[in-house]
Amino acid sequence: MPDARISPRERLVLTAIIELYIATGEPVASQAVAHSFADREGLSSATVRNVMATLGEAGLLEQPHTSAGRVPTAAAFRYYVEQITRPEGQLGRVSAGAQTASPMPKGASNLSASSLSEARRGQIEDSFTGVASSHEYLERTSHVLALISSGLGVALASSTAGQVLEHIHFSRLSTGRVLAVLVTQAGAVQDRVLTLDRDLAHVELETAARYLNENFRGWPIERIRSEVARRVEVEREAYAQMLTSVEELCRKGALAGGDSGPAIFVEGMANLITAELDRERLRQMLLALEAKQRLVELLTAYVDGRQQEVRVVVGLDQASPAMQDLVLIGASARLGGANLGTVAVIAPTRIQYQEMIQAVRYIARLSERILEVPAS
Repeated sequence: MPDARISPRERLVLTAIIELYIATGEPVASQAVAHSFADREGLSSATVRNVMATLGEAGLLEQPHTSAGRVPTAAAFRYYVEQITRPEGQLGRVSAGAQTASPMPKGASNLSASSLSEARRGQIEDSFTGVASSHEYLERTSHVLALISSGLGVALASSTAGQVLEHIHFSRLSTGRVLAVLVTQAGAVQDRVLTLDRDLAHVELETAARYLNENFRGWPIERIRSEVARRVEVEREAYAQMLTSVEELCRKGALAGGDSGPAIFVEGMANLITAELDRERLRQMLLALEAKQRLVELLTAYVDGRQQEVRVVVGLDQASPAMQDLVLIGASARLGGANLGTVAVIAPTRIQYQEMIQAVRYIARLSERILEVPAS
C-alpha cells in the first residue's frame, strides 16, 4: 500500500483503538471507542464505525470475525510508534510496507525522561546494584527487561565486550601478512593472521606493538580501536608514520574478538508462552527464537551499534513468518565511546510502547554510569 495521509479524526480513532487493544487484548468495538470519546461531539458509534471502515480499507485495521470488533494491523502499530517517537506537532505518514519505524529523534518531546516513572527508574537502578563488569551488566539487563516488559529480554555483547588488553605482539610472516598474538587480562590468548594492504617492516611492527602496550594496557579492547582512530586524526602530523601502521593493524583485525561468537543473554521465554494462545504458532515462534544465532542476527540486522537512538521494529516476519506479531525495541549500550553491546526487548505487539522505549533507552545509557572506564 502506498503512503497514505490520515485525517486528525482518523488518527484520533486509530490511537484510541490501539491503546484499547493494548490494554485489553480484545478486538475493539465502535461502541467502546465512542464511549472513550463521550465528551466529544460528532463521535457517535455510527461516526466511529465509518472511520473504522476507512481505516480498514487503508490496511490499518482488520476484523478477525464478522461480528467482532477491529484489531490494529502491523502497519497501524508502526504508525503509532512513529507518532509517539516524533516531536509534537509533526504530522506523520504511514506505509504498510515499511518494516521498521523511524529511529527516535533526539529531543523528541513525547518521550522525555518524565515518561519513565520515578518508581520504574528506581526499580531499574536497584536491579543493577552490585554490577561491576560488562558481563554482569549485560546479564542483568536481560533479566530486568524480561521482568518489566513481560516479553523477552535480550542482551548481546559486542565481539570484544569485556576483553581487556594485557599484551599484544606482532610477527611478520611474509609480504603483507602479519601474525597478531593478543593476550587479555583474563588470560585468554588469541592469535590471527592479518592480511595488510601494505607491507610493514619488522621495526614498524615492534613500534606499533610497543605503542599499544604502553598506552593501552588495561583498556577495554573495543575502546582501544575507537581511541586509536581518534588519535590518528588528532596527532596525524606528529606521529603520521607510526600511527598509520597502528591503525592499519587495528583495522585489519589485530584487536578483533575471538571466533566463538559474542555472548548473548536471554530471559523471559515463559512470558511469550503465556501471551500466545495458538499452540501451533507458539511452537513455530519458539523454534524461531530458540536458536541464539537467530537472535544475534536479529539484533545485528536491526540495531546499529554506532548509533545511540532506540530502534523499534514492528513485525519480525522477515526473520520468520511466526514472528510477525512480535516487536523488537533495542538500543546499543556504550562505554567510553565504544560499543559495549545491544540491549533489547522482543515482545508481542501489545506492549506499552512509550514506557518500554524509554526503559530500553534508560538501561542502555546506564552502562556509562555503573561501569568504570580507564581515564584517557
